[in-house]
Amino acid sequence: MDEPRKTLILTGASRGIGHATVKRFSSAGWRVITCSRHAFPENCPWAAGPEDHIQVDLADPNDTERAVKDMRERLTDGKLHALVNNAGISPKGSKGERFNTLTASMETWRKVFEVNFFSTIWLARGLVDELAAAQGAIVNVTSIAGSRVHPFAGSAYATSKAALAALTREMASDFGPLGVRVNAIAPGEIDTAILSPGTEQIVEHLPLRRLGRTEEVAKAIYYLCTDQSSYVTGAELHINGGQHV
Repeated sequence: MDEPRKTLILTGASRGIGHATVKRFSSAGWRVITCSRHAFPENCPWAAGPEDHIQVDLADPNDTERAVKDMRERLTDGKLHALVNNAGISPKGSKGERFNTLTASMETWRKVFEVNFFSTIWLARGLVDELAAAQGAIVNVTSIAGSRVHPFAGSAYATSKAALAALTREMASDFGPLGVRVNAIAPGEIDTAILSPGTEQIVEHLPLRRLGRTEEVAKAIYYLCTDQSSYVTGAELHINGGQHV
């Protein structure tokens, strides 16, 4: 009970996996600094939210840099125990169709990569001293779409997630000597508000025959941020109900 309170910085915190992750870490006594492009909602019941929320547009590297300065100022003890890069975007067409390599605009590709890939580098590099001081952990959220063509995920999204998996290995190599572990999780079909129509047909063929739950993903993230995984780095944990077996 006398141990200092640990701190997590989480991007993409406003819904789905991010929201479940806030609850998992908060229940374990962590301080959670949330980040999203939206302001903190007034009707959210999380009491610590307004003080520990940072509004940031990760598609804008200048705003990301501004947010990093804000984060560092909030870490008054100079320590960050975990950074979870969960933010991700996958733009769709006007009728909900996926953008492929022929239909996605140059602007779409650049925005997707800035949010899904480059912001991970800017945040980790900007907070490296605080992570090293805490011997902390980084978890990057990739996707099942990063290793196979997915019927709903766009090409820019899938490619950015594949690049993020490779980046995780590079970061594990670079951050390891500092005592910082870097891993990734690759969720499959998870029950969130943004499921695409037709997902139920995929679920019928999963070995577990059901969607994953956001709290199941949050538990995996928590595992990779704690001493339970103290000798795990450079790994990508697939959470997909056996979708690719």
